[in-house]
Amino acid sequence: MSAELFQKMAQSIIDGDADAAVALAKQSIVDGVDPLEAIKSGFVAGVNTVGEAFAKGEAFLPELVMAGEAMKSAVSTLEPEMQKRGTSRQILGKVVIATVEGDIHEIGKSLVGTMLSASGFEVYDLGVDVPAAKILAKVKEVGANLVGLSALLTTTMVKQKEVIDVLDKEGLRRTVKVMVGGAPVTRDWVQKIEADGYSEDAIGAVAVAKQLVGAA
Repeated sequence: MSAELFQKMAQSIIDGDADAAVALAKQSIVDGVDPLEAIKSGFVAGVNTVGEAFAKGEAFLPELVMAGEAMKSAVSTLEPEMQKRGTSRQILGKVVIATVEGDIHEIGKSLVGTMLSASGFEVYDLGVDVPAAKILAKVKEVGANLVGLSALLTTTMVKQKEVIDVLDKEGLRRTVKVMVGGAPVTRDWVQKIEADGYSEDAIGAVAVAKQLVGAA
């Protein structure tokens, strides 16, 4: 019974069908399926399938966004049941993500947040046009061990370095890893500003994040 249900769960994510994902999550609760198992064997399998297809160029950004949203809906449906059972998903790390000051590009950053959240990270998304001081304050507040910085303009890329400098000044660079992304960001730039990781897309970002927190 479970195998068939897990297959349907994975398919609901592949189809980017949030309504179906929620319905299946509810069904699994009624059937007494362990919610952690439903996430791991059902929904995450779907996320991975879409991620692999995206990496090969067989799926596109809208499909990735829809899969991420469906995953979010499924997990939030299962969360009360997890609390009831006293089980909680293993949190791989706490991530503060933001689009840097002066930059208002949202989509790439939000997608990374959704995919990280779907993959087991606790994500604090500060939105767009976020100054370094605000990012630092959030890192301290939640005890984050990872920061994700997006910049889509060559003029705002320098703000990524500013955040790294601020973390450095506070003595946090040993415990807080920084990954950067955005269209103009290159590996050379990453080395120059001494960031810890970089990815060209949301699926890659998950792999990088796992590596940085030692969960890969």
